[in-house]
Amino acid sequence: MQKTLTKKVLCTAVCIVLIAAIALFTFGCNKTQEAPQTTTAVSSAQDATPLGEGATKFTFTVTDPDGKETAFEISTDKTVVGEALQELNLIQGEEGPYGLYVKTVNGITVDYDTDGMYWAFYINGEMAPSGVDMTEIKPDETYAFKASK
Repeated sequence: MQKTLTKKVLCTAVCIVLIAAIALFTFGCNKTQEAPQTTTAVSSAQDATPLGEGATKFTFTVTDPDGKETAFEISTDKTVVGEALQELNLIQGEEGPYGLYVKTVNGITVDYDTDGMYWAFYINGEMAPSGVDMTEIKPDETYAFKASK
């Protein structure tokens, strides 16, 4: 009888500890942490440097490896973002199996093989679903490259 009672108490204690651990783990994992903001926001399109000539305009922002943002107001007659940026020598890269692999943006070169960094392409603040050389320029969209690790 004593052995059965000890087993029940031990099982109950183990269950309570497991439930507490699961609860702590669940609540701890649901907390969202915001990534530290390392870039300075560009206050408006008025702060952007105008570049190019043409009927189509869009904002292009570069965030360098130190987190400094530089904004440009691009004017072009090109229809693809990559073509417009290459025409103005804002991006350079190599053709690869998936399109243009951008290595240099606004004169700043990053190399994944050397420093573990790459240029990430964004549309309206979201990671782009297509490469810069396949992205058609659309009204009211903003484009950016951010040096990423």
